[in-house]
Amino acid sequence: MIPSHYEKVKKACGDQAKLCVVTKKRSKEEMMSYYDAGERIFGENHAQELLSKIDLPSDIQWQFIGHLQRNKVKAIIPYVSCIQSLDSVELAKEIDKQCARIGKTVDVLCEFHMADEDENKSGHDPADADDFVKACMSFTHLNVCGIMAMGPHTDDTKRIRDVFMKTHALYEHLQSIYGAEKIHTLSMGMSSDYEIALACGSNMVRVGTYLFKED
Repeated sequence: MIPSHYEKVKKACGDQAKLCVVTKKRSKEEMMSYYDAGERIFGENHAQELLSKIDLPSDIQWQFIGHLQRNKVKAIIPYVSCIQSLDSVELAKEIDKQCARIGKTVDVLCEFHMADEDENKSGHDPADADDFVKACMSFTHLNVCGIMAMGPHTDDTKRIRDVFMKTHALYEHLQSIYGAEKIHTLSMGMSSDYEIALACGSNMVRVGTYLFKED
């Protein structure tokens, strides 16, 4: 049974944004309820959990959204359509290597650490965004198609909005360099802040906890 929150999220996304259903710690049965509702984009934070679900329908577009260790890249590359958490050139190099091995090109989003107060969150330094994105684009088997960021861990909606607006400005800056056809995905907004993210121009939200919360 899908909670009524789903309709609220879908209505908020409208035609503007895609929904990535985050299935961390969710059973295959729970996940399939959203598949049956028509969703095809699903996100996982951990390599092992993603690999435990690869026997689900083949038209699922798996997106890796958590911090990705280089030694896990080889295992997940055959199954993912996008890695949203590309945060270093070293990781880009490993993804390129493993894609070349199987003759695949994978979509990637460059992840940036936009909230200064959150020391534990991964993501590349936005001050180095131009050089980082340029370096990632030099790899043959990576299709850099946008950026990803997390909002700050706070209840201060003004601060969340400030971070998302700063991220949107970076997104537009990269579009001015590479074009909107190349840089077309801005992934920001999760269960607690997706509405603010959408108001700030996000066109992909990563929602899990809220979608699986009972009515």
